[in-house]
Amino acid sequence: QVQLVESGGGLVQPGGSLRLSCAASGSIFSFNAMGWYRQAPGKQRELVATITSGDYTNYADSVKGRFTISRDNAVNTVYLQMNSLKPEDTAVYYCYGDLDTGWGRSDYWGQGTQVTVSS
Repeated sequence: QVQLVESGGGLVQPGGSLRLSCAASGSIFSFNAMGWYRQAPGKQRELVATITSGDYTNYADSVKGRFTISRDNAVNTVYLQMNSLKPEDTAVYYCYGDLDTGWGRSDYWGQGTQVTVSS
């Protein structure tokens, strides 16, 4: 069974920083891409950032220059460093993985972690 487990969410003041982590576990052979999506109340889930196996990164325009996605293959973990946080960044953040596993290639999602930016 493959699991993605997020951590690092919480409450932060505007202008502050948080670092999210997503650890993938299970029968994982390799990953094609991993990333972060977010969903604010009353809104659709939206892409935040992704990183491919070739280290190509993609960011939503709203987070460019403030957020950085990175990965550590040795521990099957992807990170999202979030700086200069704004109230509009408040959302549940979900980890996503396009993974090659013992059951073939498939998409996986974490359970989500709440990020709240408020004074």
